[in-house]
Amino acid sequence: MKRYKSIGALFITAISLTFCATKQELQTEFPQEIQSAFYQKMQNGNENSGTHFYIEFKKPLATNIKLEKIYFHNQESPVEKITKNTFVAHFYQRNKKEDLILDSNPAKEYGNKAPVIQKSKFDLKPNEAILKYKKDNKTQFFKITNLIEKPLR
Repeated sequence: MKRYKSIGALFITAISLTFCATKQELQTEFPQEIQSAFYQKMQNGNENSGTHFYIEFKKPLATNIKLEKIYFHNQESPVEKITKNTFVAHFYQRNKKEDLILDSNPAKEYGNKAPVIQKSKFDLKPNEAILKYKKDNKTQFFKITNLIEKPLR
């Protein structure tokens, strides 16, 4: 009986340590100095709207660092290089208006689809973002705070 208890305790400990290892740890400092990080909201008529997220470095990005994704406003987007010091991520929102059937008889509303709610990987404030990057082929995460919205020129 003692053997089963010790095996059970060992199994529970192993499972709990496995889940601790999967948690993503945020870096407190980025390996290179960021000059500015900001976003701009765009409106393209009725069809598309979006946000462009910019990161500017004081010096060109080091060769051992590769920016991968930005997590911002419950969305994620790959990072693209504009210049040697400037990178951008685009977040698009398409306004899909689906027809809903509303009727006093619930059976006639059967074809309506429930809204899809996506849970973000990170719990962020509206002025925060997470930058996913690789340094020496090791994936790391950095939290960018105090983001500002710049108006379009």
